[in-house]
Amino acid sequence: MPKTATSRVAKKSPKQSAKQSAKPSAKAAKAVKTGAKPSAKAAVRKAVPGKAVAKKATPLKAAKLPEWNLADLYPAIDAPGVAADLDKLDADCASFEADYKGKLAEETAKDGGGAWLAGAVKRYEAIEDLAGRLGSYAGLVHAGDSVDPVKSKFYGDVSERLTAASIHLLFFTLELNRVDDAVLEQAMETPELGHYRPWIEDLRKDKPYQLEDRVEQLFHEKSQTGYGAFNRLFDQTISALRFKVGGKELAIEPTLNMLQDRAPATRKVAAEALAKTFKANERTFALITNTLAKDKEISDRWRGFEDVADSRHLNNRVEREVVDALVASVRGAYPKLSHRYYKLKAGWFGKKKLPYWDRNAPLPFAATGTIGWPEARNMVLTAYNAFSPEMARIAERFFTDRWIDAPVRPGKAPGAFSHPTTPSAHPYVLMNYQGKPRDVMTLAHELGHGVHQVLAAGNGALMAPTPLTLAETASVFGEMLTFRRLLGETKNAKQRQALLAGKVEDMINTVVRQIAFYSFERAIHTERRSGELTAQRIGEIWLSVQHESLGPAIEIKPGYESFWMYIPHFIHSPFYVYAYAFGDCLVNSLYAVYEHAQEGFAERYLAMLSAGGTKHYSELLAPFGLDAKDPSFWDGGLSVIAGMIDELEAMG
Repeated sequence: MPKTATSRVAKKSPKQSAKQSAKPSAKAAKAVKTGAKPSAKAAVRKAVPGKAVAKKATPLKAAKLPEWNLADLYPAIDAPGVAADLDKLDADCASFEADYKGKLAEETAKDGGGAWLAGAVKRYEAIEDLAGRLGSYAGLVHAGDSVDPVKSKFYGDVSERLTAASIHLLFFTLELNRVDDAVLEQAMETPELGHYRPWIEDLRKDKPYQLEDRVEQLFHEKSQTGYGAFNRLFDQTISALRFKVGGKELAIEPTLNMLQDRAPATRKVAAEALAKTFKANERTFALITNTLAKDKEISDRWRGFEDVADSRHLNNRVEREVVDALVASVRGAYPKLSHRYYKLKAGWFGKKKLPYWDRNAPLPFAATGTIGWPEARNMVLTAYNAFSPEMARIAERFFTDRWIDAPVRPGKAPGAFSHPTTPSAHPYVLMNYQGKPRDVMTLAHELGHGVHQVLAAGNGALMAPTPLTLAETASVFGEMLTFRRLLGETKNAKQRQALLAGKVEDMINTVVRQIAFYSFERAIHTERRSGELTAQRIGEIWLSVQHESLGPAIEIKPGYESFWMYIPHFIHSPFYVYAYAFGDCLVNSLYAVYEHAQEGFAERYLAMLSAGGTKHYSELLAPFGLDAKDPSFWDGGLSVIAGMIDELEAMG
């Protein structure tokens, strides 16, 4: 999962306010990818086994799935270190305000002002790191069991403490942005402050959207009872839902997983159970959606954002016209991508149309069986090692040092993510591993995020986070490496076809489906400006974008109008979803460069990841000869998917 705003010490700038719905990375997960799992950093991914998968797989029960060791952050929620660090944070924030508030402009203009301001930024960064440790720990504990009342209270209490402490920091970035450009430029000639130039220049892009200090403080404090509270309500509601399937009461994760069962009847029963429970809870989800959309509209209006997604674009450091070009290219390609593929898939099932619950059904000619955890680990690490031994070395630490939580448990957050925590610690990966081939691809995806986060950590708490425009690059590239290796090892013609089809499905879920989600969000937020939307109206908009993106070969049956309710990105990080399409198309182009590159590509790639948030995406892509502002850039990425569908059509 990508960087998200865990419960860090201050959402003090418009950039951070734009992340207001971003949850502790637990909720930036990606299940939105297919819409079959909820999830940042993943969701039900479609990948079909190759040679390594086709053989008899180790049963999941033969090897215990790993659970993460959060003691690297704190040994327990009641550990003395937690209380001590919360007290330290309070004291550090208060003393920081006493030492610097009202002094930035004057002191920075003096001789030696650069060194003075650098000292302030370093103290600010240290506070961010400590707050990141506390917020990450609370968020990860909550993600591990969001229905446990003790853990839920701990998460809420820590969040409130962080918010209260960070009030003392609100002045800093606001005041820093009021320092005269010429004065600040001269100050940055001092090496100590020049080190932070990328962060300072990035921060000043928020300047037009800043409000008066007391308004910023009000927005900040009310976040706990506003969008933060409704985010929590969503998490607790979705985790507590139960779905009656075959006489059993199941949580959402195993029920969604049944949509990939080989038995058509099982998929149908699961879909109907999901629809029934969603329908019974539609008023709650409609209220959450309406409230958060209105909350965002108020924030955007006060800050002066014109378009409903402009705050996200600012947060991503990407130009609106670039996103508009991406969206236009993908929507224009629906007929040659999703429409064409689902027609093929229906044919493989001997039908003209597939009901929506069969959209991600296993292919009839795909290998059966589950994939044991040791096999999954070996597949991914082998693929990573073939590209870069250094990348594999970093990824292996997630296994050896217990940075992964893999089992399915009641109350555990659904989907998957990689949480960067804070640079003084290390990332953690959450999965719900059930032995599906796509679970292997999810593992490859999340480890890509993890490697990226480890490499970028050296930039420190202020400059390690990567904008969403590149946050999905390493994850999708990791999937592509794993897929290509499996494809190369698979000799059986039918299994190669299944593997290729699985990759196409995954790309459609990553590109087409995410842009459809983006279109859905735009419609909801735009219409919300004129008044509340009923659950029925939200469902109508949902069905409209689904019909457009899925095409005539997918039959939308009654009940599907409620499936917008469980997708967490809509709640936790509005308009996040286009980052997946951005990343997938970019990786398609990047991988093409890799296939034709001379020596040194891996080194350039790892250098790009190591840059974290210190460079604009255009600077990071330049060494590879890629330019996302080129109108043909997106068409090139989409042509890779179309080419794979061409291959599948030729296979018959």
